[in-house]
Amino acid sequence: MNYDKAVSEMLNVDGAIAAAVVDYASGMLLAGGGSPSVDLEIAAAGNTEVVSAKMKTMKMLGMNDVIEDILITLGKQYHLLRPLKNHEGLFLYSVLDKSKSNLALARRSLVEVERNLG
Repeated sequence: MNYDKAVSEMLNVDGAIAAAVVDYASGMLLAGGGSPSVDLEIAAAGNTEVVSAKMKTMKMLGMNDVIEDILITLGKQYHLLRPLKNHEGLFLYSVLDKSKSNLALARRSLVEVERNLG
């Protein structure tokens, strides 16, 4: 599966507003789509800092573990970030409308997208 297909799958989730595949080493957007109201270039760069900070903190604490996902809850949206195990340095990013989405199903869909990426 290519990254554009992964984005398409993430956008098929109820309440999906925008989705992306991001390289957190560079902050670069590799693929993205959805509402133009979400500037995915800026979101990719900003959320790269979130993922990198958490990874750095875990390392400083000596935590021998992996991040499954990071949830940022806003007033009207959920932002889900999922580092990819088999594609080091990349993460999936999904923006969801809280009033139209099911968080558990959205998280599960990211697991499926990751699995399909191989």
